[in-house]
Amino acid sequence: MKKTALVTGGSRGIGFGVALALAKEGWDLVINGMRPEEGVSEPLETLRAEGVSVAYARGDIGSVEGRDAILKVAREAAGGSLNLLVNNAGVAPKVRLDLLDTTEESYDFVVDTNLKGAFFLTQAVANDMVAAKKENEEFSGTIVNVSSISATVASVNRGEYCIAKAGLSMVTSLFAARLGEFGLPVYEVRPGVTKTDMTAGVSEKYDKLIEDGLCVTKRWGFPEDIGKAVASLSRGDFPYSTGQVIMIDGGLTLPRL
Repeated sequence: MKKTALVTGGSRGIGFGVALALAKEGWDLVINGMRPEEGVSEPLETLRAEGVSVAYARGDIGSVEGRDAILKVAREAAGGSLNLLVNNAGVAPKVRLDLLDTTEESYDFVVDTNLKGAFFLTQAVANDMVAAKKENEEFSGTIVNVSSISATVASVNRGEYCIAKAGLSMVTSLFAARLGEFGLPVYEVRPGVTKTDMTAGVSEKYDKLIEDGLCVTKRWGFPEDIGKAVASLSRGDFPYSTGQVIMIDGGLTLPRL
């Protein structure tokens, strides 16, 4: 049976790790990103090498026009409703500022993508999934939100990012509660310190912190760590756990004495 997943921000970093794990499981993919398609040809071909269909949906999830463009490609690729939505696209503040100096421009930039865009994309896909489920009881749909330990761990030099991720965590709870009656699970995966281009500028800082015991598992997280978790959720391995958070942080947030 054909199964199609949309991974936002899926051409690099955590999103690509997720997309590759899904491709290895046989998922046809719609990859969203902001770059022109020719600029992401290498990751797209890597995914296609797994023997699955891969469409590219360029667009900014933070805007109505961007979401409409993404959904048009996704619905065409799926032949109707998606079976899996992975809300992964995210941005960090362009400049990290103390909470007392955070600008409205930076706040809007981060929240529009990381929270507002994810909310309204989820709303649209959820409505498609509900309609598909009503039409065919055998339809299977799942939503996974990729948040961050910043949903609960305060970083006062990037407050807007923490607020957005905390909000995304509530999006998980809300849609899990709303979609439960239709048998459509919603999950959150919460990465810790992960090696991506977003963390490249602070790699030296976290190298030392990890060496000094920041994480129980003394290494960086990698995109494939998150990919494995999303692949497991997408298989239906946790059918009685909707609304739950999967921590992928190497024990960073584990309370210790």
